[in-house]
Amino acid sequence: MSENQAGDLIRQAGQALEAAQKTVDIVLASLKERTTENGQISSTKIDQYQLVAYDAAFCTAEANAARFALDYAAKAREAVGGSYPAPTLEERFALLFTAEAINSIRARLSARPDDFGISRGKLATLLESGVVQQFCTAQLAAQSIADLGKAVCALDGQTGAYLLDDHHEMMREQFRRFANDVVMPLAKEVHQKDLIIPDEILENVKDLGCFGLSIPQQYGGLQDDEQEDNMGMIVVTEELSRGSLGAAGSLITRPEILARALLKGGTEEQKQKWLPQLAVGDPLCAVAVTEPNYGSDVANMRLKATKTEGGWLLNGAKTWCTFGGKAGVLLILARTNPDLSLGHRGLSMFLAEKPSYDGHAFEYKQEGGGNLSAKAISTIGYRGMHSFDLFFDDFFIPDENLLGGPDGLGKGFYFTMAGFSGGRIQTAARAIGVMQAAFERAVSYAKDRVVFGKPIADYQLTQVKLARMATYLVASRQFTYAVGRLMDQGKGDMEASMVKLFTCKTAEWITREALQIHGGMGYAEETPVSRYFIDARVLSIFEGAEETLALKVVAPALAKSAKDKQALEV
Repeated sequence: MSENQAGDLIRQAGQALEAAQKTVDIVLASLKERTTENGQISSTKIDQYQLVAYDAAFCTAEANAARFALDYAAKAREAVGGSYPAPTLEERFALLFTAEAINSIRARLSARPDDFGISRGKLATLLESGVVQQFCTAQLAAQSIADLGKAVCALDGQTGAYLLDDHHEMMREQFRRFANDVVMPLAKEVHQKDLIIPDEILENVKDLGCFGLSIPQQYGGLQDDEQEDNMGMIVVTEELSRGSLGAAGSLITRPEILARALLKGGTEEQKQKWLPQLAVGDPLCAVAVTEPNYGSDVANMRLKATKTEGGWLLNGAKTWCTFGGKAGVLLILARTNPDLSLGHRGLSMFLAEKPSYDGHAFEYKQEGGGNLSAKAISTIGYRGMHSFDLFFDDFFIPDENLLGGPDGLGKGFYFTMAGFSGGRIQTAARAIGVMQAAFERAVSYAKDRVVFGKPIADYQLTQVKLARMATYLVASRQFTYAVGRLMDQGKGDMEASMVKLFTCKTAEWITREALQIHGGMGYAEETPVSRYFIDARVLSIFEGAEETLALKVVAPALAKSAKDKQALEV
């Protein structure tokens, strides 16, 4: 194949993706027509089209991931500075993923086009045209995918260029060594015995400066005062999560959320006090937002904060407070205005100080009579951090720990959202790390395991599995990197939710395939892939459940910015 032929394939992929994107644009325009009320996207009306909104969010995520994959392939070819007669490995991944994404979009929309507001004829014109069919048929051919699987196997789990700058590549290498040398040898015991993260990991993470990644240098952190470095946080999180999601990969999530909330709404005195402490991991922190009866429904939170002399008294419960025992400070969302009709406008944020505890339960009695009791929730995976149910009984918080001071009253929801935008892109990075670990194990086992006289890596079905796993891993990574770069420019908050939506669901599938390749051994607790599979399942739940993100964040934002449907259908 000539270089021109390779270039033609990429151009063909771009044309096919453009047709798919136009189809999705029509769906979004139709959703906008149906859900607009008084010039605004109505959440109530979105709820009348939940399945459409959910699928539209995923279709858009797949289309965006394909676009970023093609951009990545172009940069990878440019980076090597040479001419090659066939597509590069990165181009092969991008071509296959684009075909898979188009096929997935077509399958979703063709099942019920009337629901999506697009005619079957228009769908056929766009997604069953000669260019689209020719491209997808060629890229999705079994032998073509199997050949890519053979190439992937020969690389022992490597998946092409990361295309990081020198600074971030150095960070990646440093934390990969740490994951290999320190985290991985401890991860199995932490999981099987449901241990708290050992100090051997914690102290090293502190020494490496992890907790200061999202904190500006003027407050004792590592981040440039004038420029965010989401890419640094993503790369470090990815490598730590490759070592273990529960024992390392999630350690910097909570400091990330709290730091962003402080930077968004904290007073200067609060920033000066708390950010330098967070930067060195002393104290460790946790976030208490979710409540037993309301989950992701932040506007209906009921934990009461009642004004008293010199501060506030908290009464009520929180749940899924990860690392709530070990943490010395909790970021708490509470209702400071009892009028429930105010919704999120009646919420404020507090910093609650407490001793650090290592066990699965604790009780902290304040000198003034306030009480905080907690018990760890038994979970199937994500062990090491421990998530707690918290119960507050007249728990006192001084006025100085109301985030933003008096001006912060009623603004807790906005501070929460500022914190969680970083948490979501970081969760995408966590998903990539878990995928990478599972993929590496799958390749290694496939090459070593002999069945019916030859390694299972020599069988076509295994080769196809490995090729698709690698393809989706690369697409997820480059999608996350692209959104991270957007966030470094002060953009990309909605895209952070979208990439979280996509990568976390992908992680479930990749870890499932890795376990399947291991056969019976994959179901054995002694094998790491069983842990990866269980850990991956939580990714689509925390930091915004996929349904909540799709229906309450991604779909409304996409509908709001959608083009006019009539113009699109011309």
